[in-house]
Amino acid sequence: MAELIDLKEEPQLVERALLVGIRKTDETQEYAEGLLDELGELVKNLGIGVVGGEIVKLREVNPHYLVGSGKFKEILEKARQAEADCIVLDDELSPAQQRNWEREAGVSVVNRQEIILDIFAQRAQTKEARLQVELAKLEYSLPRLRKAWSHLSRQRGGGVTQRGEGESQLELDRRIITEQITKLKSELANVRTMRGVQRKRRMRIPVPGAAIVGYTNAGKSSLINKLANVNILAADMLFATLDPTTRKLELPNGMEILLTDTVGFIRKLPHRFVEAFKATLEEALVSDFLIHVVDSSSPDAVSHVKTTLEVLKELGADEKKVLTVMNKCDLPGDDLVRHELSALYPDAVWISVKSGEGLGELTGRIEGMLAHTVRAMHLFIPHADYKAVADLHNAGSVTSQKTTDDGVDITANVPLRMAGAYEKWIHQ
Repeated sequence: MAELIDLKEEPQLVERALLVGIRKTDETQEYAEGLLDELGELVKNLGIGVVGGEIVKLREVNPHYLVGSGKFKEILEKARQAEADCIVLDDELSPAQQRNWEREAGVSVVNRQEIILDIFAQRAQTKEARLQVELAKLEYSLPRLRKAWSHLSRQRGGGVTQRGEGESQLELDRRIITEQITKLKSELANVRTMRGVQRKRRMRIPVPGAAIVGYTNAGKSSLINKLANVNILAADMLFATLDPTTRKLELPNGMEILLTDTVGFIRKLPHRFVEAFKATLEEALVSDFLIHVVDSSSPDAVSHVKTTLEVLKELGADEKKVLTVMNKCDLPGDDLVRHELSALYPDAVWISVKSGEGLGELTGRIEGMLAHTVRAMHLFIPHADYKAVADLHNAGSVTSQKTTDDGVDITANVPLRMAGAYEKWIHQ
């Protein structure tokens, strides 16, 4: 991959952050506090200490600072007293507003989007995830270009000599970044094509699949680890999983299913992030159904469910069949929240990945979901067509088999995508 520009000449070491939450007129204080707490968790995931936090009720948007000028000065004074070297806002600032904040504050001023991007950059492991992070970074930074960075010209062969007549440094910077965005999109398209080829190979052995989705830190990776007896990274941190991981699970009835872990969702995730991470999340689009994992111990669980469903709708996966799983039922939680979850999702399975409670019911429900993806068939397949028998075994769908002189008498739950090819061997 071509070398990408660094959008900061001298990265500033940030150790102490003051958090600022923005409460809209249609939002409750509890909701705003939940978002601010979440922002604190995001900041701490970067190893930055939180020295304080404040929620500002936004009655009217100030075009210069977003918040009112009086409240703006109060926040700056609070940051100085706390010796904060960074102010983190939970709402998006326009490029002009961000410049006004930094000019007056004399410290770095960032928002939730930039914090999430930095976490993504730290966690990205595969080439695909790294490309997506870089693309999101550049698309976010492009409208915020203001001053001329000398290092940008050095990233381009020939340097400033390639600048057209009358072209300003800012125009050149924009052109360089735009070209890099185009290049990244092209590389991502190639990676997606390769992923598509890998998926087609996997689907030649038609094992049904389910994508595990949900709010970040809900326990998705831990659930796969427990069910499939594998060891995917499952840390108590936001966005521990960025790259989709697929594992095979053998169910009690002998059927097999592919479980795919996906990146966790989060509130106030900008649309551009959803677009940039579609390649990671597209496994949800091609799965037979979704397993939606919810942290039932969170006081914001209902809001988390809403966020997940909104992102799935943006992805075009909202019409998929969904098995809702309420995780962490063994942990203390808000009884009112859990009653609300029970009322909204009466068919949900309540489990604890940690203690194992409810996992037996969950695997039974997964088997039930698969019943819609297979057709029970009693077949007699001649020995000359034994490859068809092998394919059924690869699909994990054989329930009984008896070999005779003329062929194989077999009973199987045949995946629907295969059933048509097996009808000629139906045994009367």
